[in-house]
Amino acid sequence: SYGCHENFLVDREVPFGDVVRVMVPHLVTRILYCGSGKVGAETAGARSRGSTFQLSQRAEFVEEVVGLETTLKRPIVNTRDEPHGDPRRYRRLHIIVGDANMSQVATFLKLGTTALLLGALEDMGTSGFPEPPADPVRTIHELSCDLDLTAKFELAGGGRSSALDVQTALYELAERYVAQGGAECVGGDDEARAILDRWSTALTALRSDPEDLATTVDWIAKRRLVEGYQARHGAEDGDPRLHVLDVQYHDLRPERCLAARAGLEVLVDPADAKAAVTLPPRDTRAFFRGMCLTKFPDEIVTANWDSLVFDLGTDPLRRVPMMDPLRGTAAHTEALLSRCDTAAQLLDELGS
Repeated sequence: SYGCHENFLVDREVPFGDVVRVMVPHLVTRILYCGSGKVGAETAGARSRGSTFQLSQRAEFVEEVVGLETTLKRPIVNTRDEPHGDPRRYRRLHIIVGDANMSQVATFLKLGTTALLLGALEDMGTSGFPEPPADPVRTIHELSCDLDLTAKFELAGGGRSSALDVQTALYELAERYVAQGGAECVGGDDEARAILDRWSTALTALRSDPEDLATTVDWIAKRRLVEGYQARHGAEDGDPRLHVLDVQYHDLRPERCLAARAGLEVLVDPADAKAAVTLPPRDTRAFFRGMCLTKFPDEIVTANWDSLVFDLGTDPLRRVPMMDPLRGTAAHTEALLSRCDTAAQLLDELGS
């Protein structure tokens, strides 16, 4: 039942009901290209469908549409709301329904498509978004077992649709949003266009030949490994060795990781990923926090999302709030940090 949690910054003025209305159809259907694949079935519903392989490792463990829990009664939309910023301005949308992806392209799409749609919701409202399923929980269970990608489900407003039709409608809405200047929510036009291009490519291939996505979509890559093993070793469905393959696909140890042998496309240079462990991004408040920890490690007693606490040894503890995630960037603070040789000097300048 393990998954991967995502967090998105959302304008507090957007009604939570609108967030649910827009996100449910997306989160239920994006498993087409974000699913990590799963060998077998563990719940009664999935077993009753005769599932020997599923699109999503997480889907069959979803039990609610909206809820607070994360380890039981798992919801499609989680209500946990700790914005790690000014709660009057921001909401943190905490999504727990997603799979643990090994494909960098799938991760890029999972985050990019969701961010674009949330941006469209903030700026355009709910108009134009497709209807959610009438029974979202049942639908995500059924879609996870639909390897032909042709199943249709009832919509809340009447009629029926397929996951591919819903995703196509969402793609077209996002494309219109970007054309109208909505790219800033994902970092600019180049990033938005890259998301849309990958999204379009995935949807086109899923309609024609999903095997074309074997280097970018985890469930397709994993199924290919499983079927190849079955052919070589005569392993029948249900063989415990196939479940070992399923888990080993996600093993992060290079010498054991099957995903590393699946030919998955790489988007991030390994050297850049290694550097990011110690070098903070320059365009969020993480820059200020990270550089303070690098420059004044002995004077900082607490560092969290929205504040740093300094102990200069003589005065009371000094707290520096960072309630705006979009401040504290290199543009805001690099010059300040460069001219401050001590934590005391930094705090004095901040106070003035």
